[in-house]
Amino acid sequence: MRTPRFIAFVCTAAVAASLTACSGATRPQQGTGAGADYTVSPTSPAAKGPLSSFTWSLYAEPYTLDYALAYDYPPNTVLANVCEQLLRVTPDLRIEPGLAVKWARPDPRTLVYTLRSGVRFHDGAVMTADDVVASLKRQMDPATASPWGSAFKTVESIEKTGPLEVTIRLGKADALFHELLAASPGTVVSAASLAKEGKDYGTPKGKLNCTGPYALEKWAQGDSITLKKHTGYWDEKLAPKSESVRFTFIEDAAARANAFLSGTVDGGYMVPSSSFDRLRTSGKGSLLFGPNTAAADLAVTNFKGALGDVRVRRALSMALDRKNIVKAAAGGVGVPAKAPAARGAWALVPEKTAAFYDTLPEPVHDVVAAKKLVEEAGATGRPVTIATSSMAPEISVVAHAVQAAGRQIGLDVRLKPVSPDAYGNIFVDPAARDGLDLVITNGYDNTPDPLEFYQYLRTGDFGNYGNWSDAEYDLAFDRANTEYDPAKRAELTAEVQKIALRELPSIPVYEAPYSVFLGKRITGAPTGISQLYYPWAATIGAAQS
Repeated sequence: MRTPRFIAFVCTAAVAASLTACSGATRPQQGTGAGADYTVSPTSPAAKGPLSSFTWSLYAEPYTLDYALAYDYPPNTVLANVCEQLLRVTPDLRIEPGLAVKWARPDPRTLVYTLRSGVRFHDGAVMTADDVVASLKRQMDPATASPWGSAFKTVESIEKTGPLEVTIRLGKADALFHELLAASPGTVVSAASLAKEGKDYGTPKGKLNCTGPYALEKWAQGDSITLKKHTGYWDEKLAPKSESVRFTFIEDAAARANAFLSGTVDGGYMVPSSSFDRLRTSGKGSLLFGPNTAAADLAVTNFKGALGDVRVRRALSMALDRKNIVKAAAGGVGVPAKAPAARGAWALVPEKTAAFYDTLPEPVHDVVAAKKLVEEAGATGRPVTIATSSMAPEISVVAHAVQAAGRQIGLDVRLKPVSPDAYGNIFVDPAARDGLDLVITNGYDNTPDPLEFYQYLRTGDFGNYGNWSDAEYDLAFDRANTEYDPAKRAELTAEVQKIALRELPSIPVYEAPYSVFLGKRITGAPTGISQLYYPWAATIGAAQS
């Protein structure tokens, strides 16, 4: 199920003034979903041998392979193996050094990154500070139109201060910026290749020149993407076990399941929940669940219609039967969401998680009270349009549940079918949101900090799909984001969360673990959502020696 933004990467140690890497592992946990029996663990069993190749299924073809425009699961799933960031997110959800071997914060507005020496791009050229400066500055250029541009909102300058040193100066303290360099904003590519490829960069016509364990060999538009092993990869611990990887695009959920079962593809992330039972009992491979910090939410995309009245938003939230939605949309693997940002996003300071998330009340399900709110708002009979798509069964299930709930309380909820490709455009093209009041998102952070999710609800942010604006919220967010102490920032983030829950610009629905299917001949894949920024394909090898 598509939907951009937000993957909260869990850390148990703070990125404080010293900017040391986060530490702490995610341990296997037994699931407690609606009658489901499942275990959440960050990795599958280790590979026992090499492979010549394996085939991986994506639920949609990437709309780009340009790191500056990649804002969704399909492109990032591919790019995670090709291009790398200054920092790296690990399968057990830590942030560690990546292309930057160390960093320092000499003052609250200055970041200094020391780059790893001897790193080579796929064409053999050595990575330098010039490549880093060009890569990061490109995301700030309005001509790039990067959805990640807002991550650089406080950046005043990015300069080469040594052959392997880059200094970034901020206009004001920004606790999230450094953490975001473990995600797309921190990606480093060859400056020479950017200049050479021009408008073809990141398209099927262009080439990529990065530092990851795999290089792009071919993008056959509409058919497949093939990666080949990068023999000069710098990190011996992640030397690829397979010579090549072939990605195929299968939009239909039933067809994806059949491809898993037939062995046409060896594996894939974000497995359709409608096929969980078939895959579990097939004997054709393993259905595994990993750490996921995403929550399925209803993002309000139009505040000029019926949902512009907070009473109507609250009423719709109260009308949702979340427990049954978990059963139908998530195969019973999950729980009702208490807030727009998932519980996993609160693990930066784990001792605060219970106080700031677990103690939140369970979502209220009260159709009678919800109907009264709609009547008080004078919204009875008013239309509300929600996008639905065949891209994933979950989207259709949730959309129909919203329609049923809305009609119970007097709203005229209408479904607008959208193709898988067009559904993805809703999150990157404001024009694609015309005529929509709601869209189902799978909201995830890109940092080990719950504040990062709430960044996307600020006035004017790219991820603020409905252009919601609340001065109290913006002030609370800015107060939290200038606090570098993680424990104090967690307390301030709880105030931001309180406003978001009161105003509901994004309505929480449910949380579910990440899913992956591995056919019988492969193993070694990380199971969790870290795969979007970690070279997961490099760890996949043969299940038998």
